[in-house]
Amino acid sequence: MALTRPSQSSSIFKKRSSNALASAASYLSALSQADASARARNSSHSSPTSTPALSLSSSVTTSSSEDTVLHEDDYMNDPVLASNKDGLLLPPRPPTSEQVFTTVHTEFGHSAQEEYRTTSQHPAGKPLAIHVPQDPPYYILLSTYISYLILIVLGHVRDFVGKRLNPGSYKHLMPRDGYAPLNSDFDSFYTRRLKTRMDECFSQPVTGVAGRTILLLDRISPDYNHTYVFTGTRTRALNISSYNYLGFAQARGGCADAVEESIKRYGISTLGSRLEGGSSDLHAISESLVAKFVGMEDALISSMGFATNSTFIPALVSKGCLVISDEFNHASIRFGVRISGANVRMFKHNDMKNLESLLREVISQGQPKTHRPWKKILVIVEGLYSMEGTLVNLPALMDLKKKYKFYLFIDEAHSIGALGPHGRGVADYFGINPRSIDILMGTFTKSFGAAGGYIAGNKALIDRLRVYGHSGPYAEAMTPPVLTQVMASMASIMGLQQTMPTSSVSEPTLVRGSEYHHPGPSTRLIPPRMDQPPPALASGAEGRTRLRRLAFNSKYLHHGLRKLGFIIYGHPTSPIVPLLIFNPGKMNMFHRLMKERQTPIIVVVVAYPATPLVTSRVRFCVSAAHTKEDIGDVLDLKHGRGERWSIDEVIKRAVELGTSEEE
Repeated sequence: MALTRPSQSSSIFKKRSSNALASAASYLSALSQADASARARNSSHSSPTSTPALSLSSSVTTSSSEDTVLHEDDYMNDPVLASNKDGLLLPPRPPTSEQVFTTVHTEFGHSAQEEYRTTSQHPAGKPLAIHVPQDPPYYILLSTYISYLILIVLGHVRDFVGKRLNPGSYKHLMPRDGYAPLNSDFDSFYTRRLKTRMDECFSQPVTGVAGRTILLLDRISPDYNHTYVFTGTRTRALNISSYNYLGFAQARGGCADAVEESIKRYGISTLGSRLEGGSSDLHAISESLVAKFVGMEDALISSMGFATNSTFIPALVSKGCLVISDEFNHASIRFGVRISGANVRMFKHNDMKNLESLLREVISQGQPKTHRPWKKILVIVEGLYSMEGTLVNLPALMDLKKKYKFYLFIDEAHSIGALGPHGRGVADYFGINPRSIDILMGTFTKSFGAAGGYIAGNKALIDRLRVYGHSGPYAEAMTPPVLTQVMASMASIMGLQQTMPTSSVSEPTLVRGSEYHHPGPSTRLIPPRMDQPPPALASGAEGRTRLRRLAFNSKYLHHGLRKLGFIIYGHPTSPIVPLLIFNPGKMNMFHRLMKERQTPIIVVVVAYPATPLVTSRVRFCVSAAHTKEDIGDVLDLKHGRGERWSIDEVIKRAVELGTSEEE
C-alpha cells in the first residue's frame, strides 16, 4: 500500500506556515494563502464557484478560536508533529472557503470529494457470490510449515536444556509443595516459544482518541520481548486497527457534547443491575431506539458485547434443544452454547448446501439415543465474520428457514451500522424484512463508538430474556455516558422526525408522533443536548455521509489490494479486509515495516489460535474516518492471481475500484 503525496498546495502551505501557526486563526490564514495559490497554479484542484478567502468564521464550531475544527491539541506543543512530515495531522488538500468541516482531521479525515462515496447494498435478485479462499503457491505453504516446525523443535530443545542448566527459570511450570502447576508445560509452550518471538505485534499501548489516527507510546524490549520499557516518545500513526467503522470515535462533535451533558445530569454510573435499581429513563429510551433502528418489536441492552451472547444464549436454549452453528462463529457464541446444555452441531462456513444436509439429518434422526424430536432447533450465524471478512448468505439462509422451520439467530456485532444503505445491518444490505428473522444480536463497540450489546426480537421473547438472562439480575447496567453515545450516534444515522428546515438540507420536515416505518427516522429521542441537534445530525445527512464513505473505503481497499497482487479474504463491502501473510516470520516484520513508513500505519496482526496455524494474516479495519488518500514487495506477499496493477494505477482508478460491484 502507499499513500498519495501531498499536493503542491500542501507543500506551499508548509513552507509559509513554519512560523505562522501559533494559533488556529493563523492556521486558517495560511490555509487561505495556500488555497489561493493552489487555484492560481492548478485550476483542477479548485471549485469554479469557490472564493479564495477562507475566513475564521467559516470553519469554527463555536465562538472561540481555540475550538476551531482544524485545531489539534498536540500540534501546538509537539515540534515533531508541527512539521506534519507524516501527512497525518493536516489535510493534503487545504479546504476552500465553501467547505466547512465539523471534525478534527486526525479524528475524522476531511474529505469533500463526492465521487469518493458509494452505497452498501446488494443488487436485488442477484445471488451472493460464494467466497472461495484463494490458496497461495505451494512453496509458501511448504515454507510456512517448515518455519513452524523449526520453531517448535528449537523451542523443545531450549526447554530441555534450560530445565537442566537453569531450573530456576522454570519454577512456574514445576509442581511446588504438593500443588500442581497453574500453567502446564504443554499449555504454555506456544506462548513462551512462538508468540513471545512476535510479541511486538500485540498489545501495543496507545493514548488519545482512537480515531482516524492514533498516538502510539513508543517502547523497546531489552530482553527479547519478555518485558518492555517505554522510551517517553510518541508516534502518530494511521489507525487501520480499530473497529471505528463509522468514525464516531471523536472527542469533539455532537455526540461528544451529548455525552458530556449526560455526565452532568446522570453521573457516570447507575450503580446497580437492571433488575435491582440500575435502570434509568435512558435505558428505556435507548432500547426503544435500538428496536426501531433494527426494525424489531422490542430490544434489550447489555453492558458488554461478549456477555450479550454468553449470558442470553443459555436463556434461549437448554437440554433437549439443538444449536446449529457456523464453524467460524465467535468465541462468545461458543461459550454461550456450551453452558446452555444444548446439543451443538457445526456446518462448514457459509456453506448452505452443507447446512441443508445437516438439517435433514438432525430433523430425521432427532435427539441422540431417544430419537425424540428436538424441543427447538436454533441456527446461529454472524452477519459479518470478523476474521474472514465474509458476509452471511442471508437470502439462501432465509429460503432454508422457510423450508425447515428453524429459529434463526444472527450476530451482527460487526455488520450493524456498517452495512446496508441505511446502516441497519445484513437485513438492510440484502433488502430482507428484519421481522422475518427471529433474533438479532449486535454490539455498540464498533460502528457506534460505545460499548455493550443488544438483543432484539418480539416483545414476548425480550420480556422473558430480561428475567432469565444472567445480565439482567447480575451484570452492572450500562452507564449513562455510554448510553448517550449510543443514542446520539444511532440518531445521527436514523435522523429525527422533527427537523428544522435549512437551506443546506433537502429533507422534508417530518411531524413528531407519526407512525414509524422501518427504516425511518427516530420517532422519539430525548438524550441530553439533543432537543436542538445540529441540522446535519437531525436530518440524518451526517449519518448517510459516513455510511457512503465507509462503503467506498471498504471497496477501494479490497479491490486495490487485489489488483496489487495480494491474497485478500472476504467480500468487497466488508470493512474488515484480511490480508494473508502465512509465514510466522513475516508477521513481526510486516508490523514493523508499517510503523516505520514515512506515514506510520498501525495494523492488527492475527495469528493462531485466532486463525488456523498456517493462515496468519493482517486485518485491516476500514473506517468512514479515513480519506481516499489514507487508502511492498519486501515480504513476498503478492501471491494473488489475475491482472496486476501498479500502485499508481490503483490510485488513478480509485473511483472505479471504490464503486465497482465486482465480487
